[in-house]
Amino acid sequence: MRSHSIVFLLAAFSFIACNRQSSEQSGNDTTDSITTDSTIIQPFIVTDSVVHDTDDPAIWINPDDPAKSLILGTDKDADGGLYVFDLAGKIQKDKFVKLKRPNNVDIAYGLMLSGKKTDIAVATEREANKIRIFSLPDMKVVDAGGIEVFKGDSLQAPMGIALYTRPTDKAIFAIVGRKSGPTEGYLWQYKLSDDGKGNIKADLVRKFGKYSGKKEIESIAVDNEMGYVYYSDEQVGVRKYYADPDSSSKELKLIPNKGFTEDNEGISIYKTGPETGYILVSDQGADKFHIFKREGTKADPHAHELVKIVKVAAHQSDGSDVTNVALSNDFPKGLLVVMSEGKVFHYYKWEDILAPSSQNR
Repeated sequence: MRSHSIVFLLAAFSFIACNRQSSEQSGNDTTDSITTDSTIIQPFIVTDSVVHDTDDPAIWINPDDPAKSLILGTDKDADGGLYVFDLAGKIQKDKFVKLKRPNNVDIAYGLMLSGKKTDIAVATEREANKIRIFSLPDMKVVDAGGIEVFKGDSLQAPMGIALYTRPTDKAIFAIVGRKSGPTEGYLWQYKLSDDGKGNIKADLVRKFGKYSGKKEIESIAVDNEMGYVYYSDEQVGVRKYYADPDSSSKELKLIPNKGFTEDNEGISIYKTGPETGYILVSDQGADKFHIFKREGTKADPHAHELVKIVKVAAHQSDGSDVTNVALSNDFPKGLLVVMSEGKVFHYYKWEDILAPSSQNR
């Protein structure tokens, strides 16, 4: 669930395609002065139904023609799989991949594989204790049947995943969460690279991240440009760390789930500039999103002000993803994709989620 972050190689196009405005107001993480709009925001498109139970989406942006971009989404049943939708919400049947209880999926661009830059989708396959990797847009298997994660640990069951692309050398890392784990070192981070045989291998490079023990950690989102990873410690809040495995593994911030009905879930990052934008966190039990500023304050770069709370038609939203790229005439300022009960995903126009008056704050 999360959020999918846009890699830096698309930033130039994003700035041309989208009309951005910076948000420079300082603040704090409280909800005392925030009011929730009672209007229920309706999706522009509801996708075709999957067979069992939707869970987490990811957006792949076609660099040659954004209107041909794809939405990937998991069906988290033991007899489930990874679905691919077009921007009209139609299932692309030739791209479906059958998996054993996939939970979350994320996307990265430009991994060097057999001498070529390859876009990839990585999903957790919970019942197989593996991550699965596919090339995009063809959904070809490039993992030799799957890569075991949390190997040697009694607690495996991978759930959340986010991909970090390091700006300096374009190395790509998978940060993986699980159903349960220790209070320290809950997340395991793997470097993805060519195995020399046409497939991708994963080498463990770090164990990090606190866990409250209250529920689970599923939604993970990475901010490539700013170098941070956020994850939902459900019923506690969103935890923030450096994404680079060579950086400190000290927790930078806990955004508490004050004002949430129960679980803080899906995390998505909408960018309005190199270091500005919004962090969207799903309030699963209330069908709402809490929207925080991506940037901090001068006093505290990790203080994320709560800007707005919005209510959406999507019910019991778990995973979500967002992009600021103008994908088509239907989504001129970007797209928010949200999982909903009913075996579907919802597509929302960004301008419906955050009105211009809010963006000018």
